[in-house]
Amino acid sequence: MSVELNETNFDDEIQAPITLVDFWAPWCGPCKMMEPILQKLEKQFAGKVKFAKINVDHHQNIAKKYSVMGLPSYVLFKNGKGVEKVTGVYSVEKLAHYLKRKLAE
Repeated sequence: MSVELNETNFDDEIQAPITLVDFWAPWCGPCKMMEPILQKLEKQFAGKVKFAKINVDHHQNIAKKYSVMGLPSYVLFKNGKGVEKVTGVYSVEKLAHYLKRKLAE
C-alpha cells in the first residue's frame, strides 16, 4: 500500500532508490481514475519502486517546491532527489513502460 506523505515524513519517505510520488486532491476526477492503475503498478513493481501519495490541498508548500501545477502529477525521486515529473492520466502499460525504463537507467 502506498505511503501517505505529509510535511513531517516527506523527506524520509522519498529516500528509496526509486520512489514515485502521486500528487493528488480529493476533488480531482482524473486522480480518482488513476487510483486503480497505481494500485496495479504497486503490485507489479513491489520491491523495486516505492509508491507514495500526497494530498496537495493539505501540503501546498511541497506541491510548489516540485512545481506541481496540474493534477494528477507524478514526481519520480531517485535516492531522495526529484528527477522527473509527469502530469496527466496514463494507462497501466504506459506507466509500467516508463517505470521499467527508469529502473534500467
